[in-house]
Amino acid sequence: MIPDVLLQLARAAGVAVHWQDAQGLPKTLEPDVVRTVLGALDLPAGTQADAQRSLAQLEREQRTCPPLVTSTTGAAIGLPGRYAGDTAFQVQLEDGDSLAGTAQCLGDGTLRLPPVAQAGYHRLLVNEREITLAVAPKRCTSVDELSGTPGSRLWGVAAQLYSLRRGAGPAGTGTAGMGDFTALAELARATAQSGADALAISPVHAMFSADTHRYSPYAPSSRLFLNALYVDPLDVFTAGAIAQTLRRLRLGPRLLELDQQALIDWPEVGRHRLTLLRELFQGFPANASPDAQKAFRLFREQGGEALENHARFEALHAFHLADGAQGWQQWPAHLRSPASAAVQTFAASHPQEIRFHAFLQWLADRGLAAAQQAALDAGMRIGLIGDLAVGTDPGGSHAWSRQGELITGLSPGAPPDVYNPTGQSWGLTAIAPRALRQYGFHAYIELLRACLAHVGGLRIDHALGMARMWLVPQGADPKDGAYVSYPLDDMLRLSALESSRHRAVILAENLGTVPPGFNTHIQDAGMLGMSVLWFERTPGEPPGFARPSRWPAANMAITSTHDLPTVAGWWAGRDLDWRARLNLLGPVPQDQQRLQREQDRQALWHTLHPTQAAGPLPAAAPIDDVIRHVASTPCPLVILPLEDALGCVEQANLPGTLDAHPNWRRRLDVPLEDIVSKPQPAHRLGILAKARGKP
Repeated sequence: MIPDVLLQLARAAGVAVHWQDAQGLPKTLEPDVVRTVLGALDLPAGTQADAQRSLAQLEREQRTCPPLVTSTTGAAIGLPGRYAGDTAFQVQLEDGDSLAGTAQCLGDGTLRLPPVAQAGYHRLLVNEREITLAVAPKRCTSVDELSGTPGSRLWGVAAQLYSLRRGAGPAGTGTAGMGDFTALAELARATAQSGADALAISPVHAMFSADTHRYSPYAPSSRLFLNALYVDPLDVFTAGAIAQTLRRLRLGPRLLELDQQALIDWPEVGRHRLTLLRELFQGFPANASPDAQKAFRLFREQGGEALENHARFEALHAFHLADGAQGWQQWPAHLRSPASAAVQTFAASHPQEIRFHAFLQWLADRGLAAAQQAALDAGMRIGLIGDLAVGTDPGGSHAWSRQGELITGLSPGAPPDVYNPTGQSWGLTAIAPRALRQYGFHAYIELLRACLAHVGGLRIDHALGMARMWLVPQGADPKDGAYVSYPLDDMLRLSALESSRHRAVILAENLGTVPPGFNTHIQDAGMLGMSVLWFERTPGEPPGFARPSRWPAANMAITSTHDLPTVAGWWAGRDLDWRARLNLLGPVPQDQQRLQREQDRQALWHTLHPTQAAGPLPAAAPIDDVIRHVASTPCPLVILPLEDALGCVEQANLPGTLDAHPNWRRRLDVPLEDIVSKPQPAHRLGILAKARGKP
């Protein structure tokens, strides 16, 4: 039984004491779980007195107007607070104009301001206080807006960037064991020639340069910066300079060997790439173009505090990793704050090292920007679609530099569901819900701007977290977490505002246990949800697969994702083989799951060929038919993973595993040029183009 004051505090803090699981069954949190989660949200509730004090604190916060208030164009603006009566206000618009008037005081002491027609971040002056007024357009930028055609039927491909192979570079190094931003640009040009308008990519967030063993793209060090391992030094340095450096370092032959492997050796590839870049940096800018130094200096100036903190973190992390400190929490106490005098002293005594890490970010920024420009120049109307991971490593750069805005002691995850019956705890940190309001949504706005800088679209991983996040206490079983609510309306408005300013579509990954009304909310905001073949079903026993006309027109359509089996792998039951081998099948017996898969294969075949007489199923996966099926949906955007274009059996990631399955290590079997020139993948892209109206 949960005490009343604890229940009141949980409700006020947005912690769902009562909730429903993936099967719709009612669940109730244990009191100890409630107390632990509240404590991690900086709301102590160990005793009744603690809970009462925390509740009073929350009530005070909610009566106070935050530093940023969101609204939409044409809608009246609500201003929280306790005002005594109608109050004069002035709005200074971004374009320099101003508005003035009197806000109406409502019965609860809040103010209501008239609508503002102009979208933007405006300055609201009221009662001698300045508040940021973020007025968003009603909807995010749409596919139709980017295509210039109502009722768009665009298509694109999805690539795990690290998996790409391309032709030989300086000294024959090719992509030196993994993909890079040059490979991305080449893929964009090639697929654009086949009619693609979009290229969705895996996350390219910054990792840990000093520890290349940490390579999951969904567990980055910082989502504000980029992965330096994707840099192609040829963007800045001459082929001669690179070849000479490789010979001096004696790296060329080994890089060639690494480039031929089927699986990426992240530690070695990363170490060699960074060694090459560091050596080239020693001669910079004398070994680069005359404009390079000026461009780098400008980049560093514009990067400001955020870039400086990230570069300092990278240097400090390398310095302390030798002593076994995996994250900044194990550093000496005087270095755990980026604003400390000790950090300033360290920076002053290691200027070249910090400059090197800023230099890496400059190269990465140039590379990603060039790939997007290549996509647009080749005729793509969207270009790159980036991927915003749900969180960051708690020991990383982002968590160190934004400690007041991120959660401590709780990890995002997911409760048990059909695909992950034991639940998930991702070992990450995410933005703290109370901090969003307290800091004027700075962390979210900063994140959107960083990730939208060089793309035409952005996929928000686990977008369900904008409404509620399953947060698991550190060290707890994933099933012992709790749903914590987030300010969905505010985050949707800010997403629409930044989408409009960057002219980029927003894709909301809405897979999993979806909160009631969530899909309607994102649809109204102009975000595209995600429709994946495996989940588009029709009711019945057994359930069948939905016909193309039944797929939601407000979604992006895709055959599969990085966390799910490929079409060929699903047809062959390869995902079940892996799960059985690693004891990840959950409570349902293996033979029952294989029987269900056989029934599902029959159902899919019947949906693909409804008039065909019953008979034995083909041994090979009907990939062409599946592509035609998904491409025929009314969705404005269809994405085909390269793994399905190539007929790959293995999937990129198997959730619930670390090293037992080669997650994030598989490389494509063919170089980039073969994707559009070899008969089979070229034929499949042709099927997609024809079905989308581009013969």
